Amino acid sequence: MVSFIVSIIALIVGYMIYGKIVDGIFGPDPNRDTPAKRLNDGVDYVEMNWKKAFLIQFLNIAGTGPIFGAVAGAMWGPVAFLWIVFGCIFAGSVHDFLIGMMSLRKDGASVSELVGENLGEGARKLMIVFSVVLLVLVGVVFITSPAAILNDLTGIDKMILIGIIIIYYLAATVLPVDKIIGRIYPIFGIALLIMAVGIGVGIVVQGYDIPEISLHNFHPKGQSIFPYLCISIACGAISGFHATQSPMMARCLQNEKEGRKVFYGAMISEGIVALVWAAAAMSFFGGTSGLGEALGHGGAAVVVNRISNTVLGKVGGALALLGVVACPITSGDTAFRSARLTIADTIKYKQGPILNRFIVAIPLFVVGVALCFIDFNILWRYFSWSNQTLATIALWAAAKYLNNNGKNYKIALIPAMFMTVVVTDYIIIAPEGFVRFFQGVPVSTIETIGFICGIVVSALCTMGFFKTLKKNK
Repeated sequence: MVSFIVSIIALIVGYMIYGKIVDGIFGPDPNRDTPAKRLNDGVDYVEMNWKKAFLIQFLNIAGTGPIFGAVAGAMWGPVAFLWIVFGCIFAGSVHDFLIGMMSLRKDGASVSELVGENLGEGARKLMIVFSVVLLVLVGVVFITSPAAILNDLTGIDKMILIGIIIIYYLAATVLPVDKIIGRIYPIFGIALLIMAVGIGVGIVVQGYDIPEISLHNFHPKGQSIFPYLCISIACGAISGFHATQSPMMARCLQNEKEGRKVFYGAMISEGIVALVWAAAAMSFFGGTSGLGEALGHGGAAVVVNRISNTVLGKVGGALALLGVVACPITSGDTAFRSARLTIADTIKYKQGPILNRFIVAIPLFVVGVALCFIDFNILWRYFSWSNQTLATIALWAAAKYLNNNGKNYKIALIPAMFMTVVVTDYIIIAPEGFVRFFQGVPVSTIETIGFICGIVVSALCTMGFFKTLKKNK
């Protein structure tokens, strides 16, 4: 229990100290007009106070991510606390803040445009594909999963529920940001925070045995901690999906000085939510074996429902419903909205007229509907890797941006190097990767090969990065 409490304190201190360092390195200018002031169009560029922007950003990047991901990551035991704390402070929050502020300085540009400006046209094209595919996958995942849960709860035909959710998504995608998102997101954001606080206090007060931090691998099937833990817990540590969301609020901030509160602060808050759910999942079922059994009988949604109802009673049941139904829907709608903005930025297509918004959005939803008929687990596996790969590319772009502007680029370079090892290692050894080419090779050997390849690729990227610095000089 001590480790859990210390971890939460570490995240708060990280915001106050390292967040301030990162903010100082970037150098926000309170006198510079933000895109919301200069380009206000009443649709995507709309001024919002920082508190509302924070809650929208928090719910945009959170949803069920820090809940379901943390529950899955708890299978490795309390080492998950370390990844959440260090990943969130030194990688995830830096990633979200820098992309958000870079977008703020570039008229609210999407992440693919930011990558292209700093890493070149080839990287821009790659990032367009990565980000749009990722966003559509997120939207699809968060259509099918809440529809399945609502079908189980109400008995209403699943296809009818999918249709209702898609209609809502389309409205949230094309209507002005302050009409739906700006009104309901702050409410759901507050509810998600209350849910986390309630669960956190409940497991402490009710005496659940939260394990202390250890590097021991508690996974029942012995799956290696690295890189699987770093992929499983994305939201709550670092997630490329956030890079697609930060530009949305970059178009709404009233002052650059609000960036640390909105971007860095929302990620730290998400890290706290992830810590709470990781601790709850580890302790509620008496260990990772019990957790694994619970996950095998209904998945993370059932785990969240059982913990919430037991720890918080009827209130917990209502909050669990919010967590497993409403929160994924609020991630899915902004995923499609961000995909629309990314494509519009790419083809330089003005989004003021509502017809233009429909022209971009309709093809996205046609693809999304088609993907709804593919197995959820297959979609989620590929989403996990592409999500962290997108974060890695965004960090390299942020490091280049900082260097180009004479700032300390190491705050982005070091996590970029680390995440390059993670995503390279994972795509080699994971079932959806290149492991199929290693038939008959022992698992330990494959894992060694994956790790070495990760180190090599990271080293090559780093050498390439420093080579461009010499050219710039």
